[in-house]
Amino acid sequence: MTKLSVNINKVATIRNARGGDTPNVTKVALDCESFGADGITVHPRPDERHIRRADVYEMRPLLRTEFNIEGYPSPEFIELVLQVKPHQVTLVPDEPSQITSNAGWDTKRNLEFLTEVLDLFAKAGIRTSVFVAADNEMVEYAAKAGADRVELYTEPYATLFPKEPELAIAPFIEAAKTARRLGLGLNAGHDLNLQNLNYLYKNIPWLDEVSIGHALISDALYLGLEKTIRAYKDCLR
Repeated sequence: MTKLSVNINKVATIRNARGGDTPNVTKVALDCESFGADGITVHPRPDERHIRRADVYEMRPLLRTEFNIEGYPSPEFIELVLQVKPHQVTLVPDEPSQITSNAGWDTKRNLEFLTEVLDLFAKAGIRTSVFVAADNEMVEYAAKAGADRVELYTEPYATLFPKEPELAIAPFIEAAKTARRLGLGLNAGHDLNLQNLNYLYKNIPWLDEVSIGHALISDALYLGLEKTIRAYKDCLR
């Protein structure tokens, strides 16, 4: 069964907009777990505009499911991950000012850099995932760099899905097959929602994990967090 990891960055965005500690990010993470989430994802950025380093340290010992920290492997990020030791670290090629992750790594061009960083995390016993486009060559070079998994960047799929679902999913199926052939685990994330998630899952049932934040938290405004998590889990059955 594909696991659902809930990205709680948007909860931190709401908190930070007003100051104080409402909503409490750690409590929301624990509630997500109790409502059926299989994991929690956070993406601490250098400016701490949503998840803060203090949040990461606070929630780590309290979480009962898998903890995934994603981000660009700057020295500060590497230090945080090595200190916290999450179950998984997902490397994204983001600039500090980016609103959200909107591209995968060029794993061929960054092979040496990624190899060094991935080796560092592997020696610490942390599972590694590299954020890539649905491109066979990018998947192959992620494997050469030593990644345990790749996370497919699914915004192109989500954009095309409403009009041409078969065309939208095609490159992702091929990239997923390449990952499986190379022995890589497979994650997916970005713009997945209640409309397109089940189709992705049915076509790539060997997905290990999907990471979903913006759409899930937005749906929860209408449905409630518990009902929303159950609805997303139902898409993965």
